[in-house]
Amino acid sequence: MNKKVLVLSASPRKGGNSEMLCDQFMLGAKESGNQVEKIFVGDKKINYCVACDGCKRNNGNCVYKDDMAEVLEKMIAADVIVMATPVYFYTMDGQMKTLIDRTVARYTEIRNKEFYFIATAADDRKQAMERTLEGFRGFTCCLSGAKEKGIIYGTGAWNKGDIKGSQAIKQAYEMGKNV
Repeated sequence: MNKKVLVLSASPRKGGNSEMLCDQFMLGAKESGNQVEKIFVGDKKINYCVACDGCKRNNGNCVYKDDMAEVLEKMIAADVIVMATPVYFYTMDGQMKTLIDRTVARYTEIRNKEFYFIATAADDRKQAMERTLEGFRGFTCCLSGAKEKGIIYGTGAWNKGDIKGSQAIKQAYEMGKNV
């Protein structure tokens, strides 16, 4: 069965390590006949949630007129969501956290999705990424029917391109192929 796969790449650095892993995941998913789209979060204008509750008063419509409404529609329509972030100070970057926070307007509509997580870090220990993964799990725990399907640990990747030739590159491709 072909699936709609949405890749959310939150690295502020185009062509960075986490984005390279996204691209490999996408390649595998496309080769398996899935419909795949990547959103480079840094290209989107997404304001911070200010807990004004405007979305509750406006049927899930945020008071901000930015790009998040479009991203949220795509998250709701997807079968599979890939969330990718570099690890900053042992947690996800601000771009990903801001995106997650802004789903509050319609998070109850993000139902029955398969989730894959991609994290890259300079540290070469997987344990260094656990707080990042717990952040993702905190989000998906709030979503009805969310299923964690896989994690790609891009360890030992500080400089742009460090991830090339790593096991994580191969793993990302294979995981995408098996969506």
